[in-house]
Amino acid sequence: MEEMLKEFVVEALDLAMNVEEHLLSLERQPDDAATLNALFRSFHTIKGGAGFMNLPAMVAACHLTENLFDGLRTGKVPVTPLAIEAALQASGFVADQLQALSNGAEPASLPAMPEALKELLNQAIEGKAEATPVPDTMAAAQVPAAQSAQEAMATEAVAQADDGPDWEALYYAVVPAELAPPRPAPVAAAAASAPIDPTAAVPAAALPKPSAAPEGKQASAKDESIRIDAVKLDALLEVAGESVQAANQASVLLEKLMQFKFDSAAANLMVTLAETLGRASRYSTELQRATLSTRMQPVGRLFQKFPRMVRELARDLGKEVELLIEGAETEVDRVVVDSLYDPLVHMLRNSLDHGIESADARVAAGKPAKAVISLKAWQQANSVMIQVADDGKGMDAQVLRNKALAKGLITESAAQTVEDALQLVFLPGFSTKDVASSVSGRGVGMDVVKTAVEKHRGTITIDSTLGAGTCFSIRLPIELSIVPTMLVRTAGAALAIPMSVVERVVQLPEHFDAVGGAPVMRDQGRPLPVRSLGKTLGYEASEERIGIVIAAPQPYILAVDRVEGTAEMVIKPLTAMSVTGITGTARSAEGELVLVLDLSFLLDGCRATARLAA
Repeated sequence: MEEMLKEFVVEALDLAMNVEEHLLSLERQPDDAATLNALFRSFHTIKGGAGFMNLPAMVAACHLTENLFDGLRTGKVPVTPLAIEAALQASGFVADQLQALSNGAEPASLPAMPEALKELLNQAIEGKAEATPVPDTMAAAQVPAAQSAQEAMATEAVAQADDGPDWEALYYAVVPAELAPPRPAPVAAAAASAPIDPTAAVPAAALPKPSAAPEGKQASAKDESIRIDAVKLDALLEVAGESVQAANQASVLLEKLMQFKFDSAAANLMVTLAETLGRASRYSTELQRATLSTRMQPVGRLFQKFPRMVRELARDLGKEVELLIEGAETEVDRVVVDSLYDPLVHMLRNSLDHGIESADARVAAGKPAKAVISLKAWQQANSVMIQVADDGKGMDAQVLRNKALAKGLITESAAQTVEDALQLVFLPGFSTKDVASSVSGRGVGMDVVKTAVEKHRGTITIDSTLGAGTCFSIRLPIELSIVPTMLVRTAGAALAIPMSVVERVVQLPEHFDAVGGAPVMRDQGRPLPVRSLGKTLGYEASEERIGIVIAAPQPYILAVDRVEGTAEMVIKPLTAMSVTGITGTARSAEGELVLVLDLSFLLDGCRATARLAA
């Protein structure tokens, strides 16, 4: 039973998140029949599973919401703001209960459906345009023991749906007839326009027979998927990465052996060994790629959580805001998807509270009263770009700098350029608000964003135009464990530079031009500063005559001793220590330990830790 509960919770959570997306779409397009039908099916399916799992509060909420959408799709109930609000609150209640179950809560410990939610749904079913306030005396109450038997009878019939299992059929298949309650039938569509008691039983004779066609379709879909513990996938990826590493090392050893002379028999064996190792290398690489693909998830799984949040927060702030989402199908490592929720929440709340003006202020500035926040994702080379942009008032670099100075976060000599001043918003404790609110003002938001992004070898940049809006751009690797790199050596140390920032390799002259006492070299007609990798990392001085042009927001040339080729490295993050500029370690094909340079450190010009505090 525990495994069945887990399966139900996972599938129901997916449906609940889709429900919110459909509801916000319905608010914009009230006549969309397809959306109405999808909403009805989602609540119908969740209700069936909840009934089988004996979750009476969830059954009651889904039942009333199902009645609401049956009335909406038949035209007996108008699509009013009250109807949307009631459905959103019901969806939130169901999602909260599912999340509690996902976190290990016992079904019997879940709270009952609040009386205020029940009344709100009934008012929406009656077609009212505005809600009549009702005291919520049931919000914190637990399910009374005396009611549990009665509410268990709310496991209404669930016909086979296209998007979920036939939980009711499964219930009556495994529970003895003498122990099971009478099998109820669904409420007729005509009754959807009036309040309905979700605990009322209906004769089983009225239950329609499920169609066989959807069952076959669903069974086929289920056969094509299987749920696997993420820990097992991580372990498989670890083994696959090590096998690739071992195959590469074996190939290097074979190349060295082939330099020796062998007699004819031994030479034939070496040829056969070379062919065998080649196949092993190809298969291990394919295994690694296949394993990586199982960890990839579309960012839409994350994005679909935000429309409701933006809608409710905009309403609380008294602002008109529309959230536009693009590129939801873009895939990224599941670890990145899971870790981006909090950063994106902070960024969206920041845009709503700080960036977007009031409707009156926007009209006075010649803008539409309704603001637009866009959330976009797309793939760029070996990285995923995620962008949060608004058409608000933008950020004043001088105001930011003055605030940071007033709070003692920087010195007079710091943040002299516009780019550096915009980066001040990521400092811990920084806020442009003098008084903290429930939304922002405590200075504990944007620094969390930067920390979370950099934890996964990502970078975040800001572009803001006063009066036009602000755009935050996050750049993350598609795959966390394997990184295409350029292998370099300086002062005898083996280092790896992520290929995503490598523009090209150039030969350095013996003498450089100087600007402000710093070496500069012209590359394709532009003067670029030259920085020593060895000196930056604290190594002894060496003859660095090879330059790597780094594609950073402010491009520069990184000087190294030599370049030793490229390789896809299996990265092991540093956990026991923190080293400036180093994100992890890897093994070369020869088995040598290689230090992997931090992407954000490189994009920040190899001076990320010192710039703002200088």
